Amino acid sequence: MKKVFVAILFFLGAASLSFGQDDFIKDSLDSYIIREMNIWKIPGVAVGIVKDGKVVALKGYGVREMGRTDKIDENTLFQIASNSKAFTGTAIAMLDNEKRLNLDERVRKYLPWFALKDPNASEMVTVKDILCHRIGFSTFQSDFLNWNCNLSEEALIKNMRNVDAKYKFRYKFGYCNMGFVTAGAVIKAVTDTSWQDFFQHRFFDKLAMKRTSVYYSKIISDSNAAKPYTLVNGQLVRLDYANVDNIGACAGINSCVSDLTHWLLMQLNNGRYNGVEVVPETVIKTTRNSYMIDRESSSPSRPYNHFANYGLGWELEDMYGSLVVSHNGGANGFVTNTTLLPEHNAGFVILTNSDANWFYVALRQQLINYFTGQPYANISAAYYKRFEANDQKDQEEIKALEDKTKSNPKLSVSNDAVAGKYKNPVYGEIEIRKSKKGLTMYFSHHPFLKGELTPTGAETLLCKFSDPTYGIHEFPLEIINGKVKSITVKVNEFVDYDPYRFEKNE
Repeated sequence: MKKVFVAILFFLGAASLSFGQDDFIKDSLDSYIIREMNIWKIPGVAVGIVKDGKVVALKGYGVREMGRTDKIDENTLFQIASNSKAFTGTAIAMLDNEKRLNLDERVRKYLPWFALKDPNASEMVTVKDILCHRIGFSTFQSDFLNWNCNLSEEALIKNMRNVDAKYKFRYKFGYCNMGFVTAGAVIKAVTDTSWQDFFQHRFFDKLAMKRTSVYYSKIISDSNAAKPYTLVNGQLVRLDYANVDNIGACAGINSCVSDLTHWLLMQLNNGRYNGVEVVPETVIKTTRNSYMIDRESSSPSRPYNHFANYGLGWELEDMYGSLVVSHNGGANGFVTNTTLLPEHNAGFVILTNSDANWFYVALRQQLINYFTGQPYANISAAYYKRFEANDQKDQEEIKALEDKTKSNPKLSVSNDAVAGKYKNPVYGEIEIRKSKKGLTMYFSHHPFLKGELTPTGAETLLCKFSDPTYGIHEFPLEIINGKVKSITVKVNEFVDYDPYRFEKNE
C-alpha cells in the first residue's frame, strides 16, 4: 500500500460525536488508545504528555513484537526519524548564538566542497536555507537513494550536485532531508566534534535522556526496543529497522517517551531543565521563527488553521488561535509525532510501531483540541474512514496490475535483451539479471533490496519489491528498434515521489 508521510487534512464530518472532553487525559485516554489501536492494527503505542512543568501522562500500550508478550512501556525505544530535525535545528541555532557559525552565512564557508547543480544556488545557499526546506528540491527528492543506503554521509551530500532541483532556489517549500544531513556536516566543521557527540553532550546528557542514542547498532541490540511493522493485504508484516546512520542528522535518533518528555519540558521552559539552562532562551525563539512558507492560506475543511510555516527543524502553524510547534517522523515501521503548545504550557510525544496508520496524527489533533478547549469529536474514526477508502483504492490498483500478469503477456524483446546494467545520474547503478522465475532487479546502493519483475505487457514490467516499504509498481521499458534503452523505476511515496529513469549501459 502507499504510505504517505505528509500532513493528513480533511473535514471531520457531522457524523462525529461531539461533547465536552474536560477529563479526556485523566479518564478516557487509556480506553481511547486501546480501542483505536485494535481498529488500526497497531502493535504498540507510547505516549508522553506534559503540562505546566509536569509530566501528566507517561505510558506504553500494546506489545513490542507480535507473537510475544513483552509490553511497550515508557522506556521502550522507537526510531523517531524526522523528529530528530528539531535537535539538529536547535544545535545549529546554539552554534549561531555562540558565534561559531552564522545562520545567514553561505554553507560553502564551512563546507567548501558543497555544491548544488545550479552554480548560482551553490554560491548563495546559506545554513538557514538548508534547515528550512527552501533550496529548490521538491519533497523527498532524491530520497530513493538517500534512505537506508550504503553510501557515506559525505558521498550523499556531494551527490546533491547531481539532482535537478524541481523548483527555483528559495521559490517554494520542498521537504529536503539532505539539507539536515548537510547541517550535520556543518556542525562537525565548526566544532571539535561530530554532530553525534554534540547531541550526546549538549542534549542527551544534560536532559538525562539516558535511553536515547543516534546509532542503528543501539536499537537493534536493545532488549526493550519496539519492532517495526507495516500492513500488507490487511495483515501486519515485520520489517527490518532502517539503517540511517549516514543521514542521521535528519532522522537518526532512537528514543522513548520517558526521555522525550525531558526534551518537551526544556522546550516549554525557555530552555531550562531542572532549573539549569540547557539551551538559551534566545535559541529556542530562533528555532521557532518562520523562515519558509509551507502553506499560506486556510481551507474550508480547516477554518481554524490559517498558515503553516517552517522554522529550524519545527513545523509552525496556528490552530484555534494558538501557536502549534510540531514535527512528524516516519521510518520503516514507525510513525511518530512531537507537539508543543507554548501558550498552553503543554506538549506531547506520540510513538507507534506501524507505519500504516494515521492514528498518530489523529491522536495529535485530539490532544490539540483538548488543550485548546474544543469539544470532543472522535477524530480517529473520521481519519480511519478516509484511510480505509484510500487503502481499498490502493489494493484495487495493485490487483489490477497483478491481473495483467495472469494472461502471461510477453515482452516485445527477450529477457536477454532486458538483462544488464542501467544507470541513473542521481541513484547510480541497478542491474537486471535473468533468473529461473524470469527477471530480477538489484540495487547497487541497497544491497538488501531486490525486485521480482513480471511482464504486464509488451513494454511494461510489474515489480514486487522484497521490502514492502518500496511497494508494488509497474515499470515502463523504453524499447527502440528491438533494443532496450531504459527502464523507469518507481517506489512508494513514503520514500520518494519521483520516478527514476535508468538508461541501459551499452
